[in-house]
Amino acid sequence: MSTALVTATRAGRAAAEHIARCWPDTRHYPLVDLARAWRECDALVCFLAVGATVRLVAPLLSGKASDPGVVCVDEARRFAVAVLGGHAGGANALADRVAQILGAVPVVTTATEATGNAALDSIGWPVEGDVAAVTRAMLDGERVTLSSEHVWPLLPLPVTRSDTPVPPAVVVTDRLATLGGPSVLLRPPSLVVGVGGSAGVGSQEVLALLEDALAQAGLARGSIAHLATVSAKASEPGIVEAARALGVPLRSYPPQRLAQVAVPNPSEVVRGAVGTPSVAEAAALAEGGELVVSKQKSAMATVAVARLRARGRLAIIGIGPGARDLITPRAVEELRRASHVVGLDQYVDQVRDLLRPGTEVLESGLGAEQERARTAVELARRGHAVALVGSGDAGVYAMASPALELADDTFDVVGVPGVTAMLAAAALLGAPLGHDHCAISLSDLHTPWQVIQARVRAAAEADLVVAFYNPRSRGRDWQLPEALGILRGHRRAGTPVGVVTDASRAGQQVLVSTLAEVDLEGVGMSSLVIVGSSQSRVVAGRFLTPRGYTWAH
Repeated sequence: MSTALVTATRAGRAAAEHIARCWPDTRHYPLVDLARAWRECDALVCFLAVGATVRLVAPLLSGKASDPGVVCVDEARRFAVAVLGGHAGGANALADRVAQILGAVPVVTTATEATGNAALDSIGWPVEGDVAAVTRAMLDGERVTLSSEHVWPLLPLPVTRSDTPVPPAVVVTDRLATLGGPSVLLRPPSLVVGVGGSAGVGSQEVLALLEDALAQAGLARGSIAHLATVSAKASEPGIVEAARALGVPLRSYPPQRLAQVAVPNPSEVVRGAVGTPSVAEAAALAEGGELVVSKQKSAMATVAVARLRARGRLAIIGIGPGARDLITPRAVEELRRASHVVGLDQYVDQVRDLLRPGTEVLESGLGAEQERARTAVELARRGHAVALVGSGDAGVYAMASPALELADDTFDVVGVPGVTAMLAAAALLGAPLGHDHCAISLSDLHTPWQVIQARVRAAAEADLVVAFYNPRSRGRDWQLPEALGILRGHRRAGTPVGVVTDASRAGQQVLVSTLAEVDLEGVGMSSLVIVGSSQSRVVAGRFLTPRGYTWAH
């Protein structure tokens, strides 16, 4: 995405130069070249007053789907205002990004953004119908129905699922349809068009054959995910141009791969020409879809259409140790993208205000980890967009492992890293993890104590810094003293020990002591204990483990 930086004053040029240093894919245009910037770029950042910008771009407007997004920045860099193309042109996101770079306040007035709702035209799929009326109905709290033949991983919407669309309605379908009343058709990327053609086939012939095939089957052009063909035809100009005209990717497969795909209409003539008995049908079916339009032929082209099965999406999210500013932007983005959020009740409470209206929340208490993992996986398998929430990093003593044990390849999985308790505690203590270290959980609920003992002993013998998770609970108070006893057999009495309780949360406590004198009375399940190696020390009250660069003497 190319962005134009349009300036008229010295202050504007200085701000534009600052953005350009932080953001390489930009082009600088003086104000007199604004019309050229409009033609050449996907978005414009105008360092002008909003009123002046509106007057200048008004003659250039052609349509919501094609106009670039426009953001205005004032002379003092106080505000980045999304003026035009908030969703379709990406101006809302652009305003946020510009504001972050300049230290400005993003100003977004789009109704859905202002209320935290997902916009129908921001889902990323082609949308048809009365978007404004249906959006207004959702914002006004009216009953909006959502109908879909298949479950798709949609953004959360404040809608009621129904097999029968009742206006105002949102209908997710790849079929041609005419709806009464205020309604919207969302076109999911469900169709793959397999294409074959003789050398020299023209793009118009390919497109005409494709349009005819779709019309006969009652399928919508907007649901084409991509074109597919055999590798020998991947650079055929007519096929390449047809994909470009449709605005979709062109994928190709080697003939050996296509030859393994079972098709209803194989041809030995085709096999002799390109090494596979089918191009159009096999390419359409190469990703395992269902053939909905069998091979159709014209003089020089062949097409077939397959429908893909909707793939759900499971985002496994670590929300950090507790402080809001330690939740990563990516975690926030994934939480707002998920239509279903699954998690421990106390962790869901920490992020509930980040969820979009319409998000379905499935929360449970301590001890239900396997059930939460099973629920999240099943929802993703059915095609939903799911977020499975855990504290810290979801892959460290958290929900990623049990979920992935149950997962298969029928849905997509996204891991979102988070700040672990160990990292949060280490930052508060100083730099105790500056050299080799390990983490060991002292909970013997899932691991026999004999195994934990062996791991502590190995860490002691290897002279690793050790971070103890789950160090002590009401019914399990002897494991930590025993683990420290093992370490005392290999470390000096003055070895630093850090104890951090409720890292980054209300009531946070940080203690730096020694292996000989550490007080364990206040240690609990919300504590993390870090024991240094033989090289660890305390400098100016900070616990650190040097890398060896300056301590070699």
